[in-house]
Amino acid sequence: MNWLPKHCRSGAKMPARGHRSLICMAKNLIERFENVEDAMKARQQIKCGTMALLLAIGVGASMAPLGAQAAKRFVAIGTGGPTGVYFIAGNAICKMVQKAAGDNRNALRCSAPSTGGSVYNINALRAKDLEIGVAQSDVQQHAYRGTDKFEGHKFEKIRALFSVHAEPFQILVGKDSGINSWADLAGKRVNIGNPGSGQRGTFEALMLAYNVDGSYFGETSELNSTEQSKALCDGRIDAFGYTVGVPNVGVAQAANKCGARIITLAGKAVDQLVLDNPSYAYSLIPKGTYTTITQDVNTFGVLATIVASSETSEDIVYELVRAVFDNLAEFRKLHPAFANLDEKKMISEGLSAPLHAGAAKYYKEKGWIQ
Repeated sequence: MNWLPKHCRSGAKMPARGHRSLICMAKNLIERFENVEDAMKARQQIKCGTMALLLAIGVGASMAPLGAQAAKRFVAIGTGGPTGVYFIAGNAICKMVQKAAGDNRNALRCSAPSTGGSVYNINALRAKDLEIGVAQSDVQQHAYRGTDKFEGHKFEKIRALFSVHAEPFQILVGKDSGINSWADLAGKRVNIGNPGSGQRGTFEALMLAYNVDGSYFGETSELNSTEQSKALCDGRIDAFGYTVGVPNVGVAQAANKCGARIITLAGKAVDQLVLDNPSYAYSLIPKGTYTTITQDVNTFGVLATIVASSETSEDIVYELVRAVFDNLAEFRKLHPAFANLDEKKMISEGLSAPLHAGAAKYYKEKGWIQ
């Protein structure tokens, strides 16, 4: 099984549960399917161990020989939880790549597996487990500068491609929790997000701005974005933080199912946080976005950005960027958060790291940069 990536092989250290299987399978199976849609479906169902077993019993014999795949190229885009907009954004990019490929069987292939989020994706870029990743603009900045979670191990090779949608930071609270402001969170059961996620980083930055730590709350949990809405509606937590584009299906489910609300985040602490961090900006969630939002909610947030390593192929990045921008009108229709995307803002706002050479090549051809 030497054809498996090193992190799929027996005895190798395994990334976060569920992510290894998606990335390994995507990298190794998608190129053996003639139809990208079939490969995308397969990568959601087959785990590394299962894949090895299938090949051992002869299923691999029905696939194209390895030697015939030399001309095919593959890109894996790390996203986030399956209910979040990162997952949609990554797969929307893959859809544009697939459209650009047309009937060319040797064109770039693409998959966008669910992962642990921003920090996970950047670390996977560093480890060469991913070619592209989605990351919050503040996490991109920390990685490049070697601050916060990346203190002592800055990622100088991180490169920016473009930004996508705005992501307001939202604190959702239970209908009868009695929570109407940050101060009301004291002593409550609060989910601060899973380690390695952008929302965890933003929540910790907000805690620092308010000069509190985890002991400020009665109890903290580390549920991921897929688990937190159910936990709130089941009464196991009183509130959770979420950095996500709007509208979001997970937030909508919590609002519709159990009357979850989003509280306003404003005041001196938030003002100072935004002032001190160029990657943050004020944000507003319009009333009516969710059934329980009866008035505009003021908060702050970041931008979702697409990043790579400087070692990611210039040709691959160029083709991916070209596929998105040449089909931007269609891309905007794939989620409401993408509806107002503007080319000039996408290549400038929220980008702390240098542009990747492949992205810069396309932007120069379009006359957008010098």
